[in-house]
Amino acid sequence: MRTVTVNVAFQKDLLREIDQLAGRESRSRSEFLREAARAYIERKRRWSDIFELGRGMAEAKGLTPDDVASEIRAHRKTNPVG
Repeated sequence: MRTVTVNVAFQKDLLREIDQLAGRESRSRSEFLREAARAYIERKRRWSDIFELGRGMAEAKGLTPDDVASEIRAHRKTNPVG
């Protein structure tokens, strides 16, 4: 696969963390950042798919955004976090 070099600016502390983690995994900085980008894109794609599924289910049941918000509030009251 053909690669393209890009310049990206990082705060020194963040770059230090990147380099430390990459070193622990015996990876280059580039390998580490490519994998981080892939993971971020995949996570965004999955969340998008989850929200699309939710929208489809709500639409199929004739629910409005207010109905969904009301259900979430009711669930949180009966199942508090913490």
